[in-house]
Amino acid sequence: MSPKPEFSTVRMGVLENLADMLFQIKKPHPLRVAVDGPDAAGKTTLADELAGLLTTRGGNVIRASADGFHRPRKDRLARGDNPESYYRDSFDHEAMKALLLKPLGPGGNLRYRVSAFDFRSDLPQVAPEQTAKTDDLLLLDGVFLMRPELSDGFDYRIFLRVDFGETLRRAVVRDQELFGSAKEVRERYERKYIPGQKLYYEEVNPESLADAVIDNNVLKAPRLIFRRKS
Repeated sequence: MSPKPEFSTVRMGVLENLADMLFQIKKPHPLRVAVDGPDAAGKTTLADELAGLLTTRGGNVIRASADGFHRPRKDRLARGDNPESYYRDSFDHEAMKALLLKPLGPGGNLRYRVSAFDFRSDLPQVAPEQTAKTDDLLLLDGVFLMRPELSDGFDYRIFLRVDFGETLRRAVVRDQELFGSAKEVRERYERKYIPGQKLYYEEVNPESLADAVIDNNVLKAPRLIFRRKS
């Protein structure tokens, strides 16, 4: 997706700073970039925008989402429908590593797949195998990407900081069709998703592991809070 013309200069400036940084990082394999943050933080939107900007500058971007690596519903809810199960059981990190992150990493064979499971149908849906080039760049968005199981899976980590009150406001607008009503969205976030994120923050402190932290509370005016050179 190309950058939208209504972008503010502030938002475009943040994207350009990130693009500049990513183009400076040289690896003997595709650069693997995580875009992490709480639910409804704007991860997919930012990753799509960044991918568009990188592409216009001549980069070859592989886009993927953690949503393509869910576990089956029965496994996701084995502990119950609660924050603990959300944080610990939602995603198949072994499949994510085996099909996507390791093939693109050091010593990988460059043959990768961008998804393995469709959570909406609750059925396996393995994407076709593709072959990367060593100078490609992977942008993978999703929640919980800085947890220990994925510690060696990324070369650069971006974290979106958004207050939980703001993520809830966005979710009520975005997720009504998925969950049926604004009331149901609010209930799910307050009971499960936000507490699950708080558990992640307590155990992992994802901001401390990020190379770039972006305050995305104001979509037209994100702020680059911290950037660590790789």
